[in-house]
Amino acid sequence: MDESNPWRTLSSREIYQNPWIKVREDAVIRPDGNAGIYGVVSMKNRAVGVVPLHDDGSVTLVGQFRYTMNEYSWEIPEGGCPFDEDLLEAARRELLEETGLRAEKWMQLGGEIHLSNSVSDERGTLFLAMGLTQGEAAPEGTEKIATMRVPLERAVEMALAGEIKDALSVLALLQAKI
Repeated sequence: MDESNPWRTLSSREIYQNPWIKVREDAVIRPDGNAGIYGVVSMKNRAVGVVPLHDDGSVTLVGQFRYTMNEYSWEIPEGGCPFDEDLLEAARRELLEETGLRAEKWMQLGGEIHLSNSVSDERGTLFLAMGLTQGEAAPEGTEKIATMRVPLERAVEMALAGEIKDALSVLALLQAKI
């Protein structure tokens, strides 16, 4: 099987940029040999997600309204990790910010994941957090977060039934259950 790149980039131009993303449009020769364009969203952070697993087998989920999807979403705690920040430190920070939880034990779930690789270069890393103690949450100004504690099995059922739609959350919950 030939795994070489069948695309040829002719030119690239930046369309838009803000503190979180950069959008570019590339003039390309497609795999079929025809000319085309390709829009790419480059993320300025990596994504981290955390499954906070309590001693009783329950997990803490966070709920918030997601502006881009125009709907409420139940998810695992997650957020952005600047490229110069350690992934585990970012996971600790996000867990504390969104839930007030601290963990004694951490385990990475799988390897790096690509979240929407047809339009974005966003990469994510997932963690399992155990040995939890409760503190005060400190969400960012863009977040109005609720928390819900459910058995891990129920969270997996929610993911499989489409009640949890966030890709990081679905994958992390399935990996935590294995």
